[in-house]
Amino acid sequence: MKYLHYILFILFGLASNAQTALNHTGGMQLHDGAEVGFHTNFINNAPFDQNLGLVGFYGSRFLNIQGTVSPIFYDFEIFASSGVTLNIAANATNNVNFVAGDIMTQKSLEDIYFGLLDNAMHNGESNMSKVNGYALMTNQQTYQFPIGDEFQLRPLILNSNSVNLTAKCAYFFENPNAPLSFTQTFDTEDKDRQLSLINTHEFWRLEGSVLSTVTISWNNRSAIDALTEVTENLLVVGWSKAEQKWHILGNSAVSGDAENGIITSEEFLPDDYEIITIGSLLVPQDRLTIDNFYLSPNGDGINDVLVIEELALSSQNELKLYDRNGLLVFRQENYTNEFAGISNIDNNVIQRDAGLPSGIYFYIVNMYDLGYEFQGFLYLAQPTY
Repeated sequence: MKYLHYILFILFGLASNAQTALNHTGGMQLHDGAEVGFHTNFINNAPFDQNLGLVGFYGSRFLNIQGTVSPIFYDFEIFASSGVTLNIAANATNNVNFVAGDIMTQKSLEDIYFGLLDNAMHNGESNMSKVNGYALMTNQQTYQFPIGDEFQLRPLILNSNSVNLTAKCAYFFENPNAPLSFTQTFDTEDKDRQLSLINTHEFWRLEGSVLSTVTISWNNRSAIDALTEVTENLLVVGWSKAEQKWHILGNSAVSGDAENGIITSEEFLPDDYEIITIGSLLVPQDRLTIDNFYLSPNGDGINDVLVIEELALSSQNELKLYDRNGLLVFRQENYTNEFAGISNIDNNVIQRDAGLPSGIYFYIVNMYDLGYEFQGFLYLAQPTY
């Protein structure tokens, strides 16, 4: 890591306060090998791009970058313990060194970000130094955003099907039911029926127009034990912009315990979702049960068909029904309430089209994608005319 050995002192007073600043109004460009360091604010009111040198922000003062034109740095370094606040977007094209202090943006303003353009790299990010706000990248297919909040680094790994022209992300240690950085709320009770609980401590906001998976993590601040006792029941979830509720974004990989872990989603389109976080399945694996059933298909709208709500948890399921003699009388893959007392098996079922006789039947339900199998009984009461 290379630090600054000399400092450019071109200081102008700010009208708003006593803090000094470098006010760039044009004509400055850094050439290969140049090193410029700021212990003061930077006001950029003219194009500041095509640079090749290093620009660093240093010291213990509160520093900011402001102006009317977004600066484009080549190498950028932050060793400013109080951080550097961006009042306009700023970019780097080669390398960013995080040493101490955060690059900060106001999280309610999505158009202000720190951008790492094209093949720009970053290193050294930690709990002590990161982007506390929006980070943007361009022309990357796989990328780890060096983001977090005031206290912790909470990166998001984006893995896309193709190169993203742009993608942008920020981390929020906020309750989605009452977020400080949004005027909109994201009610954790408005969710897919398969979902049990949604994390109310943290979330990420990701913008991207390419089908992608994301990998996010949890730690002791995430309170994962309040969601589930079984980490395999965790899912990445997102707030759908179209439907205004939480959707399941899947779980292609998960590892960890209640204190620390990581989870990877299935593929989704980031721009379809306002924010993402971690949730849990409706019923944990060790508690999932299916009751016995009563069916009376008499057309009164009550118990006319067999409804097994738990099958909504599984996209690869199968229902089999047997009579008391062990004869298969009904079989349906991906069952969605088709059984109304009539067999669909072409075997020795007597008067199949007229309906099965009243009595007790034995069912087997398989949820192949979840690895569950359940057995129970159904009492069929056919109407008498």
